[in-house]
Amino acid sequence: MLPVREYLELMRDFFESGGYVLGVIFVVSLLLWALIVERYIYLRLVYPKDLRQLVDAWRLRSDQSSWFAHKIRLALIYDMATRLTRSQALIKSLIAICPLLGLLGTVTGMINVFDVMAVLGTGNARAMSSGISMATIPTMAGLVVALSGLFFSARLRQQAALEHQRVADLLREYDGESP
Repeated sequence: MLPVREYLELMRDFFESGGYVLGVIFVVSLLLWALIVERYIYLRLVYPKDLRQLVDAWRLRSDQSSWFAHKIRLALIYDMATRLTRSQALIKSLIAICPLLGLLGTVTGMINVFDVMAVLGTGNARAMSSGISMATIPTMAGLVVALSGLFFSARLRQQAALEHQRVADLLREYDGESP
């Protein structure tokens, strides 16, 4: 087992070999995963309390069948849907940005390779290898972050849609409508 210091040195070397674009991808991935984790925490810990309060407030209403009550119920349902889908647009945008950042890394790495070729010629493979790693590592990192984020984002969207339907069904159940 490697000590922590060696792990940190390996990480530093990895980031250096990927160029500055890899650092940008890392920051974007941290933001993406912070938002995804926040959504899962909301769905597991906060949402059940919000749902219970919403259903209790609706159940205690004296008027549940008038036109105004139906509009209030719809507003409550869409308010909860807004809470359920918060940050999903930003998550989708960050997922879309990651492969583009990987492509930017590819371009900057290839520019580095061409600079080395212009100065040293094609005979120095060792000098060209740093540019090649700058071209491939960010591409791989951008795709890995995007694909993993895409999977969890789809799960969050699906869960939010199911819970939105559940809220609508629960509120209809209390005013006598069939779901």
